[in-house]
Amino acid sequence: MRDAVDAFVRNSPSRFAITVFAGLILITTLLLALPIARSGAGTGGTPLYDALFTAVSTICVTGLTVVDMATHWSPFGNAVIFIGMNIGGVGVLTLASILGLVISRRLGLRAKLMAASDSNPSRIHVGPVAERQAVRLGEVGGLLVTVAVSTLAIEAVIMIGMIPSVLARGFDFGTSVWYSAYYSVSAFTNTGFAPNPLGPVAFFDDYWFQSLMILAVFLGSLGFPVIFALARSWRTPRRWGVHVKLTLTTTLILLVAGAITFLILEYNNPKTYGAYGLGKTLYEALFMSTMTRSGGFSTIDMSDLYGSSLLVTDMLMFVGGGSASTAGGIKVTTLAVLFLAAFAEARGAPSMQAFGRRIPRDILRLSVSVVLWGATIVAVSTVTIAQITKAPLDFVLFDVISGFATCGLSTGLTESLPPEGKYVMAATMFMGRVGTVTLAAALAASQRRQLFKRPEERPIVG
Repeated sequence: MRDAVDAFVRNSPSRFAITVFAGLILITTLLLALPIARSGAGTGGTPLYDALFTAVSTICVTGLTVVDMATHWSPFGNAVIFIGMNIGGVGVLTLASILGLVISRRLGLRAKLMAASDSNPSRIHVGPVAERQAVRLGEVGGLLVTVAVSTLAIEAVIMIGMIPSVLARGFDFGTSVWYSAYYSVSAFTNTGFAPNPLGPVAFFDDYWFQSLMILAVFLGSLGFPVIFALARSWRTPRRWGVHVKLTLTTTLILLVAGAITFLILEYNNPKTYGAYGLGKTLYEALFMSTMTRSGGFSTIDMSDLYGSSLLVTDMLMFVGGGSASTAGGIKVTTLAVLFLAAFAEARGAPSMQAFGRRIPRDILRLSVSVVLWGATIVAVSTVTIAQITKAPLDFVLFDVISGFATCGLSTGLTESLPPEGKYVMAATMFMGRVGTVTLAAALAASQRRQLFKRPEERPIVG
């Protein structure tokens, strides 16, 4: 059996990754459907569609809910969700690489290529080009160690910092430790689940607690390759690769631009920020901008936002965070490559360049594919759920993009979905988390090598 699994990992690491991910969702679904996972004696188990939706949302670190997370689950159910968030947070391909290493006792070249490609903004090329990647093939083992160590270390620090704030809210020490650990894991993995009935609203006036949430979500959305590079050479920014620089630059630009946009659009909305002063509004706008990157926490009702703010949130969620991170979306490097391509085309430059490096054209093709497939998934899911629920389009689009980008923000539509709508949303979350490129690679029957080139002809574009 081990030899068979070893051959599967070598021949199709992407399919192995999806198989492992689907298996984890199945196991979590079965555990959450057990009567022991639901609070209250004699209430029976959770319906299969609710258990499946919660399992997908947990393993995909999405954060969308169809039940009250604070009261529905028993200690056993909460433990399953807590562990599931950590497992989902390490990423599909990273987890598959670790399991493949344990089972086969060695990581083959193709599996290394898959692990490295999940951690880099471009395809891996053997030869001198590989030296310019954010994570080299020989460093994949170091990346896997960094994933485990950084996850535990960051979550532990955030948890310790949160305990005083939870204690100040009147909870006992044991509950405070549990809530802090839950919030820490949920924030760093960009899940967005809350263990208390009021959620983050209970800490609306606690800037320390909210700042820790912002920090955890921000670090989780950067991506493990960026954390890996910063840990090695944080004192020498000149040694950072293009992926690290593009991720940090684009993330900060979107973070600031999103906060300013929310401040402008919502400053006079009496249902959101209109009743607060400039300082509080500015801070909450920053909090909102951070959570749209895939954090999923909210201190306001999303359905109270103006239509313009909902649209801005849609765009920020669709972009998401960094590659190989706990965030979802098409990733910030994908957006950066598209803008670099447009800028190069406007200047008439023969190639894309960033930070003194030339970016290969095949990265542009990959970026366009990611955006196209992502938009297709969102469009099909939006049409399907709109037909099922007959709900307003802006609310449907918001929740679908939130599910695809594994963000977790909701207008309230998801909680009221019928069973068939929950299955559609669960599929959307799965495809969004697995990744459109990985999914396409897994579905491809084989890779053909074309030994000839057809005649070239240019169509009219634009």
